Amino acid sequence: NAGRGRVPASVPPPSRARGARRWRGWSAGRWWSAGGSSWSGPLPAWPSAAPRSSPPSSRHVFSLGTLASGWKWLSLFRFKIWWMIPTVGEDAAGVPAETQMLLLESRSEAGAALYALMLPVLDGGFRASLQGSPENELQFCFESGDPEVQTLEAVDAVFINSGDNPFKLMKESIKMLSKIKGTFSHIEDKEIPANLDWFGWCTWDAFYKSVNPVGIEEGLKSLCEGGAPPRFLIIDDGWQETVNGFKEVDEAFIEQTVFAERLIDLTENDKFRGETCKNLGDHVKKIKEHYGVKYVYIWHALHGYWGGVLTTPDAMKKYNPQLVYPVQSPGNVANLRDIAMDSLEKFGVGIIDPAMIYDFYNDQHSYLSSVGVDGVKVDVQNVMETLGKGFGGRVALTQKYQQALEESIARNFKGNNLICCMSHNTDSIFSSLKSAVARASEDFMPREPTMQTLHIATVAFNSLLLGEIFIPDWDMFHSKHESAEFHGAARALSGGGVYVSDKPGMHDFSVLKKLVLPDGLILRTKHAGRPTRDCLFNDPVMDGKSLLKIWNLNKFSGVIGVFNCQGAGNWTYPVKENAHVPTTVCITGDLSPSDVELLEEIAGDDWNGETAVFAFNSCSLSRLQKHQTMEVSLSTMTCKIYTIALIKVFGGFVQFAPLGLVNMYNSGGALENVTSTGDCSEITIQIQCRGPGRFGAYSATRPEICSVDEHEVEFKHTDDGFLAFDLSHGSSQDNLRNIEILYRAS
Repeated sequence: NAGRGRVPASVPPPSRARGARRWRGWSAGRWWSAGGSSWSGPLPAWPSAAPRSSPPSSRHVFSLGTLASGWKWLSLFRFKIWWMIPTVGEDAAGVPAETQMLLLESRSEAGAALYALMLPVLDGGFRASLQGSPENELQFCFESGDPEVQTLEAVDAVFINSGDNPFKLMKESIKMLSKIKGTFSHIEDKEIPANLDWFGWCTWDAFYKSVNPVGIEEGLKSLCEGGAPPRFLIIDDGWQETVNGFKEVDEAFIEQTVFAERLIDLTENDKFRGETCKNLGDHVKKIKEHYGVKYVYIWHALHGYWGGVLTTPDAMKKYNPQLVYPVQSPGNVANLRDIAMDSLEKFGVGIIDPAMIYDFYNDQHSYLSSVGVDGVKVDVQNVMETLGKGFGGRVALTQKYQQALEESIARNFKGNNLICCMSHNTDSIFSSLKSAVARASEDFMPREPTMQTLHIATVAFNSLLLGEIFIPDWDMFHSKHESAEFHGAARALSGGGVYVSDKPGMHDFSVLKKLVLPDGLILRTKHAGRPTRDCLFNDPVMDGKSLLKIWNLNKFSGVIGVFNCQGAGNWTYPVKENAHVPTTVCITGDLSPSDVELLEEIAGDDWNGETAVFAFNSCSLSRLQKHQTMEVSLSTMTCKIYTIALIKVFGGFVQFAPLGLVNMYNSGGALENVTSTGDCSEITIQIQCRGPGRFGAYSATRPEICSVDEHEVEFKHTDDGFLAFDLSHGSSQDNLRNIEILYRAS
């Protein structure tokens, strides 16, 4: 619904959304069904016409109406300019400024749930966001970011859809919206970078801006020697030729200028030219040859560097740069200010002429590609929204830069090798036609103990929206850290890349080897990890009672991670006067195989709802029907991982469910194929599984023979049906083991 109160003709009514409850529309504020059963909960009193205002302006605030009682909502909003976080509530007044997704739930007296999804979108040169008012009205802000770009009305500003499954609703709405708008694509329509399937290492937390060739080699060497070889490397901030032109004795003043440093050349700085390596190309060649690195990414800001580019060097003059001063939206400063923006507002940004931005990217990327770099991580993207004055507004400027960036990536790098970062505004999200990977939250902060649980909750909730447009990147973490298991388990469920930022020699391989196979492959899930349906409208960080459950799928199984994020930290919004004092909270909840959405994607027609639930942490096995539950108890900042394997009957007499590598967090991610041959007297189950490791399965009866690559192996089979044996290192290049398990009818 484009801000008008009714579904526009170009949008199919909700009844056409697969998996929805055939809701066709609304009449007199009530939802009704073609099937004859009416919905008793009224929706907001939406305006009946496109909102208008006089006189024209570059920024409007329009009312969408009031929110009826009985609805709960989940908001994804920008708590600071770069990043979103979730919050939940029940009245419209609590909806924070800069809300970019609002998911609502209401339940009938019989307990049936209806979900409504509201997405403020881009409309021409304007961008919408939602917010509440003290009068309990739901509003949307409509702004261009340029005083000269004005309008009287909002026509296609807020998209609304409904259904009875929030995950299908989200997917179908994003697909629908991408076709209507044409400015972005659904993730299924994008090329996925190959590096996501390999373990990685990022230099940022290891060195910060002091990154250097010697340190990079030391880090790669120590990880390889420990058995977790990085095949993917990000050389983060610190490699470029930059300058801080602000000289002042006052140290406090100098600290403010860190984010005002500017780029002066497209090539590497002196740290990468000298005795240890001749140049960047020499370094990249060496680490690929010596340490088996397959993909090298390198960092840069969307506009060159934090403070943009210096306007005076010959290397930059060709791009016609100019110094401009950012202007933030009132919505941004209404939430949490950011130190980087404070610096940029004071010292300005050297911005490249939008007409020359493709040339800038192409020159930089063609150079990087020529020296062996495979892709880029592009940071500080949301700064464009503050620089729209004189350039046609924030949306026009963002789209000009984003289009040029994607064109340059396609021309200079294979495989769509781009990570978008600090890009959580809808200007960027809904302008991403090709970009396939985006950071899902603020940075992992190893020195901030109260931020660890917030990070996990944020990436999971943000993936509800981001995961339909990108592969969400849940960021690096430290393997040797008090929260390493917590972060490592979450990354295994993320559906995105897995990479650390350990200092050289500072690793915990007991954590890494639950994520990384000896050849450097990771066991990546099929989708973006997201909260289970019963967690969507709870606060997993601060309500003191809710566990966070994250679900995902593999080819042949589901997986659920349960995390206790309570007690360790508070949301940074709203800002608290008193510092949070961490406490330990023990919480008991439940999980069910039905917590895994979309099991029908992998189940097939011959599944009767029986599952084998493997608890990774205790190495225990339970048999549950799909809708049965089991209890789980966790203390603060602990977690448990459960593989949900589907029990099927083979040959009419063998009840069996493969688990995968039970020594890995995401055990089922190792399974590549499951077939069978035989008849009612003898059946052989054939499995392709990655290795090495400990293979496990549920088997109601004891098999006669287990073999791996045509060699019989010893196995263990316990009374609860747990079958296990070892997969040794294989000779095949892809480390796939061919398993055969033979049963004979008694």
